[in-house]
Amino acid sequence: MADHSTNEYLNTERARNDNNDLFAAIGKQVLGLNLEDDEKPAEDDRVKVVDEIESLCMNCHEDGMTRLLLTRIPYFREIILMSFYCEHCYFKNNQVQPAGEIQEQGSKYTFMLGSLDDMERQLVKSDTAILRIEELEIEVPAGRGRLTNIEGILSEVLKDLEGGQKLRKKEDPKLYEKIDGVVQPLLKMMLGAKFPFTISLDDPAGNSWIEPSPTDSKTKGRYTHSQYPRTPEQNEALGLGETSEERSGASAEMVPQLQPEDGGGMEDVDILEGQTYELPITCPGCTRPAHMLVQMVNIPHFKQVIVSTTHCRVCKYQTTDVKTGGEVPEKGKKIWLHVKDARDLERDILKSETCLLKIPECRVEVTPGTMGGRFTTVEGLVTQIRDDLKSSIFDIGEDEVSTDSMPSDTKKEWGTFFAQLDKAVKGEIQYTILMEDPLANSYCQLLDLDDSGNDPKVRTQDYERTEEEEEELGLADMKTKLNEKGEYVKELFDLTNSKPKEAAVSSGTSDGKTQTNKS
Repeated sequence: MADHSTNEYLNTERARNDNNDLFAAIGKQVLGLNLEDDEKPAEDDRVKVVDEIESLCMNCHEDGMTRLLLTRIPYFREIILMSFYCEHCYFKNNQVQPAGEIQEQGSKYTFMLGSLDDMERQLVKSDTAILRIEELEIEVPAGRGRLTNIEGILSEVLKDLEGGQKLRKKEDPKLYEKIDGVVQPLLKMMLGAKFPFTISLDDPAGNSWIEPSPTDSKTKGRYTHSQYPRTPEQNEALGLGETSEERSGASAEMVPQLQPEDGGGMEDVDILEGQTYELPITCPGCTRPAHMLVQMVNIPHFKQVIVSTTHCRVCKYQTTDVKTGGEVPEKGKKIWLHVKDARDLERDILKSETCLLKIPECRVEVTPGTMGGRFTTVEGLVTQIRDDLKSSIFDIGEDEVSTDSMPSDTKKEWGTFFAQLDKAVKGEIQYTILMEDPLANSYCQLLDLDDSGNDPKVRTQDYERTEEEEEELGLADMKTKLNEKGEYVKELFDLTNSKPKEAAVSSGTSDGKTQTNKS
């Protein structure tokens, strides 16, 4: 007899919709059979999960069999698993291809392995992705798509490197030694004797993925996922937009320009606060002409920001972003907000694209570049973090019935993680939001002011940027200091003292100023 979970799934509206879903998850396809234990369907009534197609073997030119499985990977998207086998010459070939559309932006995953358990993380490498083992500077170029785990992909790299080593040792000892200098460290990595090490997966099509874990936020930088706009060359390689010949030297950069009726640019246009401007741009998703709506907004006690939204009618690319202007400050800024009740959820909050956001009580860490700039309320920000994570982790619908193949322990751990986030969204728990912005472009509204004009729930601190942050922001080589000769020169970064001479720590004040405590 069908068990409780089967009956629960079959009674949902989602199960009825899945009858027309070519890329239903394996669990849903099995539950959809609805068979008794001793019941055997007729041959014509059987649901074919795997499609079989006779095809020519490229090895012996006899007929072989190609099997296709259309499925959806839990926490990811639709793929096609292909397996070919020839019974004449025993040649076989397996590969995976993304069945979904090319994503609006490219994506890059970085993961630092620290134990043998990390080798079991699932990994999808599409045919457009580049895999790197950072410590060994090994790069696996774009090619055949793979659905495996990290151990599997490293085993393939090791097998490819070891191939022909015996022959090289005799014919080219120098080349043998160079390759062996990479093989031995890689072998130690796979045996667990060379932890930690880092792998990265860069896919311009955005169809690759490394499995996350709720415990990744415990170590800073252990697991990062960032998205980026593709270059015109990457779009051309993916078959999107115009070719280099069609562009004929025209600039494909995403530079908005206002084009009034007189044909002028933005040089003589005054950007007014609250006024919406429509700018023609090149869509970063398909490189076709699109439009961007831009409006300047003044945030009280902070600064003016530019809120923009982009929409492409061709590829349906749509995004919203917030940009701050002004000069680069000398120091970065940290902001702590203690959320204690429902009123705190109504605070306006600005998270810039360079901001690192943490919620320690919920084990949440949002790295710079992951969400872009956001100007919303605390409730809206936490809700978006929860929804973005949930949609990428669980294969569930509105009925909340999950039929993916996630291990029960992992599913339980994720369930606890999202239950805590749900409480944070509703204001049922107290928690702290930390925003660390090296450009000091993030902001939190002050609501509960005391007699001295301070908000006891908001605390700020200025800090010296690290050398790594200066390098990532492109400030390390900027000539920003005026010397005695009137020439701009590079401002040297002082590493002699790890702590700043003056650390400004303050509570928020209604006039936008800070109270400074000199140490």
